[in-house]
Amino acid sequence: MRNRFLTRIPNGFDLPRRIARLGELAYNLWWTWNPEAERLFRELDNELWERVGHNPIRLLRTIERAALNAAALRPDYLARYEGVFKSYDGYMTTSESWAERQGLQEHLIAYFSMEYGFHEMLPIYSGGLGVLAGDHLKEASDLGLNFVGVGFLYSEGYFTQRISEDGWQEAINQPLDVASLPMLLVRDENGEPRKFSVEFPDHPVWLQIWEVRVGRVPLYLLDANLDANAPEDRLLTARLYWSDLERRIRQEILLGIGGVRALRLLGYQPSTWHMNEGHAAFLTLECVREKMAQGLSFEEAAAQVRQSSVFTTHTPVPAGNDEFPLWLIEKHLANFWPALGLTRDQFMDLARHQQAWGETFSMGILALRFSAKRNAVSELHGRVSRRMWHFLWPELKEEEVPITYVTNGVHIATWMGRRMRLLLDEVLGEDWIERQDDPTLWEKLEDLSPARLWEVRLHLKRRLVFYLRERVRERWRAGGFHPVQVVASGVLLNPYALTIGFARRFATYKRANLLLRDIDRLLYLINRPNMPVQIIFAGKAHPADEPGKQLIQQIYRQVKRAETAGRLVFVEDYDINLARYLVQGVDLWLNTPRRPMEASGTSGMKAALNGVLNCSVLDGWWREAYNGRNGWAVGDDQDYASPEAQDDADARSLYALLESEIIPLYYERDGRDVPQEWLERVKESMRSIIPTFNTRRMVKEYLHHLYLPAEPEYQM
Repeated sequence: MRNRFLTRIPNGFDLPRRIARLGELAYNLWWTWNPEAERLFRELDNELWERVGHNPIRLLRTIERAALNAAALRPDYLARYEGVFKSYDGYMTTSESWAERQGLQEHLIAYFSMEYGFHEMLPIYSGGLGVLAGDHLKEASDLGLNFVGVGFLYSEGYFTQRISEDGWQEAINQPLDVASLPMLLVRDENGEPRKFSVEFPDHPVWLQIWEVRVGRVPLYLLDANLDANAPEDRLLTARLYWSDLERRIRQEILLGIGGVRALRLLGYQPSTWHMNEGHAAFLTLECVREKMAQGLSFEEAAAQVRQSSVFTTHTPVPAGNDEFPLWLIEKHLANFWPALGLTRDQFMDLARHQQAWGETFSMGILALRFSAKRNAVSELHGRVSRRMWHFLWPELKEEEVPITYVTNGVHIATWMGRRMRLLLDEVLGEDWIERQDDPTLWEKLEDLSPARLWEVRLHLKRRLVFYLRERVRERWRAGGFHPVQVVASGVLLNPYALTIGFARRFATYKRANLLLRDIDRLLYLINRPNMPVQIIFAGKAHPADEPGKQLIQQIYRQVKRAETAGRLVFVEDYDINLARYLVQGVDLWLNTPRRPMEASGTSGMKAALNGVLNCSVLDGWWREAYNGRNGWAVGDDQDYASPEAQDDADARSLYALLESEIIPLYYERDGRDVPQEWLERVKESMRSIIPTFNTRRMVKEYLHHLYLPAEPEYQM
């Protein structure tokens, strides 16, 4: 059942015969990480492409027929069209993928995640966890793995963020136009939607399945928005991460138990079940139930399930590790533990967690206990996780706790700017992306001309500034935008000033306000004569995270001050599209989490792909990447006695770095106005970071350490 697709592309486009396959391409996310494929859509009508949010299905359904006819007659367009489809067909049909050369085609991996971030037109993600999941599936496709993903179709997507004049985050939820999204309803041989149910104690909840094509990998999204369900049940797949615990636990039952049933309905028999965070941990109990129905005892079934299960933990932050009161478990799973031959107390003991305020049922503990292979997402996070979960293995020393680590990576083809990719084609050879995880390849960067690199960097930066100005123009035209907000959103940005980016989820531990600790010093730094500095903030707080929203407001009030001269900017509604512009266009990527709370992080990796330098606390991935020459480290490689002491020390370190090293180095120019020493650091950053912190290396490590039952006999 390798990489099969169960649905057919609808014949819903009126396209000239010569370019008719654009409709097929629109339904495979492969185009999102292949710039020449995206150009096929963009060149049909660039203005319309922007207006439809880079959605090729909406583009092809609304574009004037005359524009399509004109493209079908242009020799240059047709030549690109033929080239793209030659690449696409070769990619989709090859029998020479990396996985097939290694003999891995029979090992099916099922990957479960609460969220997936592929592209801005498909808003079923909230942040880094989802974007990592999207990158994981793209890389699994590139490598040719036998891989299938499971998640939810959120009928209202993730919220759109609006910032009021006073800086308060407003969350706007709008129904998705599913008919215009690159997904298809899975149907049976009679053309009827395939449906199945998950039983709760008082009634069943029915689900249908949508298929998304991620290159060669199918992703199946579960959807409870059916007439057969009660209104409150239809809402279970309406939004991502309900803050109401009752809805949250029901979501996670549907993801874990329902996800297994969906795959069985479609004929899949995975060899490995990968839980991307604990949200999907109920899948292990459904797999145990299946095996017991075949005659195994609970202990025998549980042992087999453990051997095929992988659990990735992504955060030490309590809010990221779901725990439910026992009464809520009893309310929603009372009909499940009899199928496992367990009493109520035995079932609770599977994931019982004694807290200071009482007992809970921990999804993290459930996942850890029913997985033989467990990993954190950076070396330091591995240490933190072993300390955090040591109580589950009290007979072992802390360093022996069986939780390894696989440091995160990013999908290079998705996040690297087109102009940078073309430059590397010249320096590394056009096949470099196939050899991206070979460190020796990147030694060729020594031959890269600083002037050529600077030319590309300026191009990417100008694109960012022009893009932000157009965003402001559109918001102003839409109305309800105060003139002060126009300035606060970046209309005064200078494409030739040192530009710092800080964009991520606004959780308090990420300390977006660390730069504001000494306002007078910050104002001095950004307004120094002949050395201007501008700082772009972006990010969302969860709608229920009041401290996170207050953090946004605190920053926004400083952004609005006249003394900042428009050099502090907050850009609302952070999404994948804005993220691409930021990680490609800024000069310096700032990351200031309170160590060791940042499990890994990936935004700085995306920035490094594009020649952006990192300035970060030695936490997560940066602690492994930093070598003293490829960016800057904020603070020391140590833990502090109190958060206040750490914040003070890190703020002093950050101000000193900016004032004495970073800003002067950026403005130190040769006779051609090229910052030679800055660019030497950029080249060292790219050379040391790109071959290691990519999903090619990451997914191969998952295979080597976690997915395969024995040591593989293939070359990493």
